[in-house]
Formats: sequence, C-alpha cells, structure tokens
Amino acid sequence: MGHFEKDAIISGLGISRIGRRTGIPSLDLTLESVRAAIEDAGLTASDIDGVATFGDTPPTEVLDALGIRAQDRTTGFDTGGVLIPVMSACRAVSERRSRHVLVYRTVAMLGGSMNQEASPMLNPLASPPVEPHVPGTRRKLKPFEDIDELVAAHSYSAANWLAMHCRRHMELYGTTKEQLGWLAVNSRRNAGLNPRAAYREPMTMEDYLSARPVSTPFGLFDCDVPIDGSIALVVSHADYAADSPKPAVAVQAIGGTYGSGGWFHRDDFPKMASVEAAAEMWSRTDLTASDVDVAELYDGFTFLTFAWLEALGFCADGEAGPFVEGATRIALDGSLPLNTYGGQLSAGRMHGYWLLHEACLQLRGEAGERQLARRPEVAVAAAGGGPIAGCMLLTC
Repeated sequence: MGHFEKDAIISGLGISRIGRRTGIPSLDLTLESVRAAIEDAGLTASDIDGVATFGDTPPTEVLDALGIRAQDRTTGFDTGGVLIPVMSACRAVSERRSRHVLVYRTVAMLGGSMNQEASPMLNPLASPPVEPHVPGTRRKLKPFEDIDELVAAHSYSAANWLAMHCRRHMELYGTTKEQLGWLAVNSRRNAGLNPRAAYREPMTMEDYLSARPVSTPFGLFDCDVPIDGSIALVVSHADYAADSPKPAVAVQAIGGTYGSGGWFHRDDFPKMASVEAAAEMWSRTDLTASDVDVAELYDGFTFLTFAWLEALGFCADGEAGPFVEGATRIALDGSLPLNTYGGQLSAGRMHGYWLLHEACLQLRGEAGERQLARRPEVAVAAAGGGPIAGCMLLTC
C-alpha cells in the first residue's frame, strides 16, 4: 500500500452554520462549507478535480451548483470508517489522479445519510470474505453482520451496543460513571469557548449524574448531540503546500480496519476496531503517542473516547477512567488537551469531521478563544466505534 498519505496535505477548511432543527436545506449548508473550504485553500471552484463525501447532499448537486466537473474519489482506501473519503482523497492526490479533492460531510439532525455502496467498510455485502471459522474459536464477522443478533435480543440502538462495552469495561477495570462524567464536563467547558457549539452552558458533575438515563450506564449527557451542519476540507497534493495561503496540514499517517468480530464477537471484548486502526496508524510513522500535542477523539458516546485513549496508547488498558478523572490532564492547559471544541457531546454530531476540522485549526493556530497557549505541532483525529474505525496523525 505504501505510505501514500505523506503525499497529501489538508489545504482548506470550511464549516457552515450549525444549529438544531434549523430547517436549512442540506444543499445550502453544504455549499456554505465547500465554498468556504475552497476559498480557504486559496483556490477557485475550477481548481477542484475530485470530490469525496458521506454527505447528505449528492455530489452531483454540489458540483452542478459550483459549475464544475470532478471525479468521484470516495473510494480508494476502504477501511477507514467514516473517514474513508478523506483517506481516499489522500490516495487520489498521491497517485496524481487528482490535485485538489473536495471532501464534505453534511448532516441534518438525525445524523445524515451514508452511501453504503461507496465502501466495503460500510456495506457488509461488499466487504471482503471473512476468514474461515476455526472450530473452538469465535467466528470473525464483517462489520454490521451481527446486528440481526442484537436486534433479536431487543438491543435496537448503538446506545445499547456501546453500553454493553462500557459495562464490561467497568466490570474488568473498575471504571466509574463519574469518570465518564469528567469527559462530558470537560467537553462542555470547551464548548463554552466555541461560538458554533450546540450547547455552551456550563455543566456540573451533578448536572451530568442527574440527567435522564438512556441505556445503563449511559445518560443523556453520555450521548452526542444531533445537529444540522456541514464541514468541508480540501485535500491537495503536498506540492501545493508552498502556494497554500494557510499553513498546510500534513498527513503523517492513517489507520483503518474492517473490524473483524463485529460488535461483540471479539475475543478481547470490550475492545473495538479502534485497536487495529490505531496499530496500523502507528506502524506508518516514527512518531509515537508521546509526541501528540492535542487529541480529537470520537465521542458519539463517552465510552468511545475511553476506548480510543487506550487504543492509541495514551494510557494502558483499563486506565482511561483514571486518565480523565478530574479533567486536568485533558483540559486545554493539560498534558493532552482533548476534544478542544466541545466534541460531539456538546458541539454536535458531525461523525468525526468536526474532530478533524478542529485538529487542523489547532495546528494552524486558528481556534480562537480555545486555541492552545502553546501551538500544537502534532495532532491525532480518530473516528468510529464498534466494528468500524479510522484515525489520522497530522502535523503542521
């Protein structure tokens, strides 16, 4: 596969208005973000020769509105979960199939749609064959293959599925509800400095603990916030860095996985696909976890961030709870600032794309009131949970 991502930079960033139940058409939100990203990259629409998306808005509508033609680059690296379009764009520019790829993600309250046919990661029927079952071992499953089993057990929501992971982690390591709460409290504190965040009012531990239950041990504030919005990036070939008007964010390494074992058929349960994704990413760079200055980690549910902290090696297995306890290490002035814009728990659910956007802003020194006092040089952005996961190591 080669280290093709090292030929790519993120040259442009764009974000639309963000809100809840805005009623704004998805196309309008998408055009706000993509036009901003193209301008931020110092380009015009005619410079865009590739497009990649999991967005609500079909690429044809976006390209027609921009008055351009561009090839679909959504596939090419098909094991990165929701970050597949970004990683595929990196491959497209590395292989010189495109020079500037526009990538966007648009959501509308319920989370937006994903084009499952675009990638074997999100389409179980298109996934590579599973490994043969060895008697006496658990059968390895493709992503989502075991959802029928979960539904048959009246487990209908990802909240239920991830709650099982979290409860097992609690049983094994003594992780507490309050430790989950410190992540939520820290995220809300950071969101207070983000004018686009959905929820900015301060939240106390008492507020967190008294929130209505969703699926034990998760309460309302363990779950991400549905929003309307769009985020766009321009992925360019690294040879454009000298001409980019903004600091170019270099892609140092990527990692992704098919997540053999599905949601719960893993011998190492409650671990998830994030373990394999992180291992692949670190195998593609000389940098280590100790080099990371800021982490933007998926928080569709609080426990997913715990899983990523352990998978990426910021702490040992079972130690994510103590790592975030008190929210000092993960604060903006801590040793590992975490989800600096408020995360999906308070800013809003963008399926990992706001995490990536924020990582780039921090590296460029453009995060406003929440900008870290010491501008970071290395950032990690990670998205996904259960049987899908992808992560990216970025530098500037």
